[in-house]
Amino acid sequence: MGNRDSPQVTSASPHTRRVRRPAWAGRNYTLLTVAAVIANLGSHGAMIAAAFAVMETGGDAGEVGLVAAARTIALVLFLLVGGAIADRLPRHRVMVAANALNCVSQAAFALLVLGGEAQLWQMMVLSALGGTGHAFFNPAAEGMLLSSVSGSQASRAFAFFRMAMHGAAIGGAAIGGAMIAAIGPGWVLAVDAAAFALAGALRAFLDVSHIRPREPGGGLLADMREGWQEVRTRPWLWAIVAQFSVVVAVVAAAEGVYGPLVARDELGGAAPWGLALAAFGVGTIFGAVLMMRWKPRRILLAGSLCVFPLAAPSAALAVPLEVEGLMAVMFVSGIAIEVFGVAWMMALHQEIPEDKFSRVSSYDWFGSVAMVPLATALAGPAESVFGRSNALWGCSVLVVLVTALVLLVPDVRNLTIRSRDVAGAEPIRESTDTEGPVGRLG
Repeated sequence: MGNRDSPQVTSASPHTRRVRRPAWAGRNYTLLTVAAVIANLGSHGAMIAAAFAVMETGGDAGEVGLVAAARTIALVLFLLVGGAIADRLPRHRVMVAANALNCVSQAAFALLVLGGEAQLWQMMVLSALGGTGHAFFNPAAEGMLLSSVSGSQASRAFAFFRMAMHGAAIGGAAIGGAMIAAIGPGWVLAVDAAAFALAGALRAFLDVSHIRPREPGGGLLADMREGWQEVRTRPWLWAIVAQFSVVVAVVAAAEGVYGPLVARDELGGAAPWGLALAAFGVGTIFGAVLMMRWKPRRILLAGSLCVFPLAAPSAALAVPLEVEGLMAVMFVSGIAIEVFGVAWMMALHQEIPEDKFSRVSSYDWFGSVAMVPLATALAGPAESVFGRSNALWGCSVLVVLVTALVLLVPDVRNLTIRSRDVAGAEPIRESTDTEGPVGRLG
């Protein structure tokens, strides 16, 4: 019998030779990555399609914003509940159920648009259902990914996963835009529904048999309090969650509200802003490639220092720079946020107990999105009071200020990467069998 704990010698025959995955790409990890790519290809085209669907019914920018806001508000409302449930039930079942809800809501959205009968309230309700699905899916998915990786190659695994996600997002947006022009937004929404169905089917095959059964808890609220206790007692964790509640909000206001306006008024139209966003996406891929090769010892220090460049796009829009300069700034900020993202996942993977992954993730997600609706709503009044350029400079200053403050936390500066595996994850075992397990990951 072959020993699965050591590499096997492949047959010399080209007909019998099997492809060998990297040690960190176990069965669960591979399923998660493929499913995420499929879902991202659909959803990033669908986000554009939803806006065009509203406009096809005669809706204006305000109504497009209402449909988007319905999704975000539902996401915020249900995130903490979703994290508690994902740590209480098998995570893959929560993911599949959430994918089913997203599939049904997008299919209904597509039918309404294709039938030419979509009304604003219907689109808002379906968008809110989509946000609810993501509120349950995101903490479960992040917990599942964190528990699917172990050992010294965790940073490489996280970086590759994020690179695949970003590549799919760029491709999905490009393909979705072309499909909207060719066949209309309704069909793009239908494709997104099919993508959710396929991704959910793949996630149904995830193996959670190695994860220790959860101990009976005191109820959902008790689970949520326990998750908060995990966050509250770790200064590095709550400090960075608080930091990103501000950073994400002001970046959303700068790039989601002011960016298109600057492009229209100063840069010649939407095309330059599209190029700048594309440069950011390419930067995230370069950042992921960098983090596949580089594993900083002080992971949070390296990651937090890379948050400072996120102030640069707002400053570039405030000047404003010509499109070439704006693209360069966006490219660098894409690299920087990816360095932070991988470092952050490494810290969570190393420091958080496996049975609390999803609850901690839900508080992290909540901190990142809770202030976005407020910031985008206040962007217009802030422009009226202070002027667009000053408002953008204010966004830059806030990013720099909160990042400087978080570096005052000793644990952020001093948390170092350790060689031991995360508690609850079994060690990776190599195999040349592409059908069987590469290791009990998940």
